[in-house]
Order: sequence, then C-alpha cells, then structure tokens
Amino acid sequence: MSASSGAEAAPDCRIRTIEELHEYLYKGLQLEHATLPPYLTALYSLHPGKNSDAWHVIRVVAVEEMLHLTLVANVLNAVGGTPDLTRPDFVPNYPTRLPCGPDYFDVHLRPFSREALDTFLKIEKPAQAATEGDRFVPVDWAALGLTSDGAAPPPQELAELEASGALLGLVPGEPTQRFASIGEFYEEIIRGINHLEDQARKAGGTIFTGDPARQVTSEYFYSGGGDVIEVTGRDSAVAALTLVAEQGEGLYGGIYDSQDELAHYYRFEQLELGRYYQKGDDPGAPSGPDLHVDWDAAYPVKPDIKLADLTRDPEVLAAAREFNESYATFLTGINLAYNGQPDLLLKAVWEMFRMRDRMNLLIRNPLTGHPGSNAGPTFEI
Repeated sequence: MSASSGAEAAPDCRIRTIEELHEYLYKGLQLEHATLPPYLTALYSLHPGKNSDAWHVIRVVAVEEMLHLTLVANVLNAVGGTPDLTRPDFVPNYPTRLPCGPDYFDVHLRPFSREALDTFLKIEKPAQAATEGDRFVPVDWAALGLTSDGAAPPPQELAELEASGALLGLVPGEPTQRFASIGEFYEEIIRGINHLEDQARKAGGTIFTGDPARQVTSEYFYSGGGDVIEVTGRDSAVAALTLVAEQGEGLYGGIYDSQDELAHYYRFEQLELGRYYQKGDDPGAPSGPDLHVDWDAAYPVKPDIKLADLTRDPEVLAAAREFNESYATFLTGINLAYNGQPDLLLKAVWEMFRMRDRMNLLIRNPLTGHPGSNAGPTFEI
C-alpha cells in the first residue's frame, strides 16, 4: 500500500491527536533500535578475516538502522515531541517481538548463522497489504503463551501487560491488533501526519512546531548509506519516513530506494542466494558477482544470553556488565544528540563500532557449564 503523501488523510486514520502521533513515533524509535543488538551480535561473532561479504552486508545495514533511528527522531522533534532513548522500556528483553511489527516470529540475539539470517529476512520482508483489512492482523494470544484458548486477556490484565512492555508489537491504542508489516506501520504514521496537519491548517496553524535547532542534519551524520533528511514540514516528514520504509523493505517493489541504496531485505537475500544484486535485476534474481558465505566461521554465542548464564565465569560476567554500562552510555549519547546536541551523534556512531573490542572479550570466551557455547553481550540495560 503506497504512502499517503498528499494532503487528504485516509478516513480510517487511527492517529487522531498529536499525543498519539508522538506515541507512534516513539514506537518507531523502539522498532529501529530493536534490530541493532541482533545485527551487532551477528556481526561481531564472525571470525576475523573470514566472511568479508557477510561482514560488509551486516555492517552497512547496522549503520543504516542508525540513519533510520535519526530520521524518526527528526520527525518526532519536528512535530513537537521529545525523543527518549533512556526510558526503561526502550531496550527490549530478547527474545522479543518487533515493536509494532508482524508477530509470527521472535527476534533473537544469535551468532551469525542460517537461523540469524532467516530472522533478518523476516524483519525486513516486504509485505504490502492488498486491502485496508489486510493492513492489520489479530494478535495470536495462544502463540504468545498468554491464553490457552486464543482469546484476549481481560482488560485489566491487558493494560498491565501493555504497561510492562510485554506487548511491544501491538498497534498503539488497539491492544488486539498488530501491523502486518513495518511498512504498514510507517504508512499509518504518514496518514496521521497528513490528517493532523490538515486539521491544523484549517485552524490556521501547523503541527510542525518543533525547534529547528533539534534537527540532526547531514554534517552531523555520515554513513555512506543514505542522507539525513532535515524535517521542516509535511513533505520532508513524509520523505523521511518513506525512506525508512523503502530502505528497509524495498517498499513498493523496488530493490533500490529513492537514494539509490539497496534495500536491507535484498542485501540480506544476497547472503542467502550467494550472489550480489546489480542494477536492472528483478527481486529474487540477482545477477552480479558470486558471494561466498562460510556458515561455520562464527563463534557459537549462546542465543539470548543473560547475565545469569555467566555466574560461573566471574571475569566474563564483569565484562558483560561493563558492556551493558557502555551500551547505556551509547544510548544516552544518542539521546543527547536528538535533544539539542547533534554534534554528539558523530561520536556515538563511531562508538557503536568501538564496541567491537568489548564484545570480542565476551564472544571469544567459552562458557562454563554450557558446552559448545560462548559468552556474548546481553544488552540488559
């Protein structure tokens, strides 16, 4: 379903207040960040000097997720919201469902493997709805282990689960539904922006009341994977969110996005198919150079590892706690960048890759009491 870039909002738009728009955009920040720990865990589990193709693909995607995070923050700032990457519920507890995404799979912290790649493809999978009714899917409560008969929990229990962060994937304000895809989630935000801006203009105003000084512009973010869009009004907000969706999923059928970057789904598909895409290729049929993957050249990080798994290895446990503290500092730096100190973002992006040294201290250590498994970052913030 194409993004609503015109002035008329869809009649069934679910975002009716500026507060609801802010909540959706916060969920967008959560969604974009939720992919970073899995991608970084897989990236740094690769053996040094091996799998250069896989290393390049995953690294590029991780950097572009930072771009997406920044674009969503720019939109939130532009409409008078306040990005907050330090809220207790911001970092998910892995395994997790994607915030406001499809609910047929869990996202795990795993080493590079066929299973990890399968999850990455599911995260980024294009799924445009054919009809309005297809844009949403009912929550499978039985699959979540919350009810035995598939019925929704009682309202009070539902509210408690939602408040606890246990139901990250639900449509805000619609606790029995999920979006069919990430693209449909961003489509809903675009519809909400159009609806609220139309209403504001009728009253002689605008929803774009945020301080322009809080925008992260291109001089503060360089990734080689697309340009930051400064959000100043409706058109630039729609452009920013459309880029996020199409760069991830290849939305609207394109392998390449509007900034001529290969969409994440097709980057990962190259690893599955063993061949690079090139201009002119059709989806699923790359015709570029061969791509080699050595599925065994990765350290066997224990999936979804927790600090509790490290108690028999005191030095590793200390390193894991230190990593979690450094990751919290990393998020704090990004948060400051999105709240009026954009120059801090350059340092934060660099810090994301300096984490490799701290992660290596964990990933290369076999775990006591867990034969065949190594330690890894827990991201318990």
